[in-house]
Amino acid sequence: MTDFVLVRHGETEWHAENRYAGRTDVPLTGLGRRQAAALGVWAAGQRLDAVLCSPLSRAGLTAQPAATALGLSPRVDERLYEVDFGRGDGLTRREMAAEFPAELAAFLDDPVAHHLPGGEDPVAAAARGVDCLRDVARDLPDGRVLVVAHSTLVRLVLCELLGIPLSHYRQVFPALENGALTELRLSGGRASLLRLNVPLTPGLD
Repeated sequence: MTDFVLVRHGETEWHAENRYAGRTDVPLTGLGRRQAAALGVWAAGQRLDAVLCSPLSRAGLTAQPAATALGLSPRVDERLYEVDFGRGDGLTRREMAAEFPAELAAFLDDPVAHHLPGGEDPVAAAARGVDCLRDVARDLPDGRVLVVAHSTLVRLVLCELLGIPLSHYRQVFPALENGALTELRLSGGRASLLRLNVPLTPGLD
């Protein structure tokens, strides 16, 4: 079996403003940097065999303190990119409602059948994320791996592996907090959710 500790990167400037951050490379806030440092402190006391992260800098900067504490180099995997939100990238919900109200309403009703205009198909995003984890599980069949990625991608991957309809990801997993831990076990082709959205540093902000 392989255990994965899935972490949403630290807070970014856009998340502090409730803007959708997809493929745009948005810097961490001061809080986001403190969340990354807290992850490093946590990792120093753990047995972890590898650290993976998305190519976006907000994930890499969050992963680096943990990798340094473990004496490892983060492995960057393009399959861990956040979902591309197309025309919604960089906008708040209110701004989207002003620019494309019908498309936003359809997305909120079913975010998989009606993903944001110009954005990535969530089915394809889930598939690439699951492929990444399954490849790592094959390489490290008894390992424990830290994966620093993104909220929507992680929620889609959880749904895909746990047999939950992808269109329900917003209801079943309404939020993953920045820097919080979600632990998933892959064993014999099956997935088990061990922990969900556990904060490392209550009261940090």
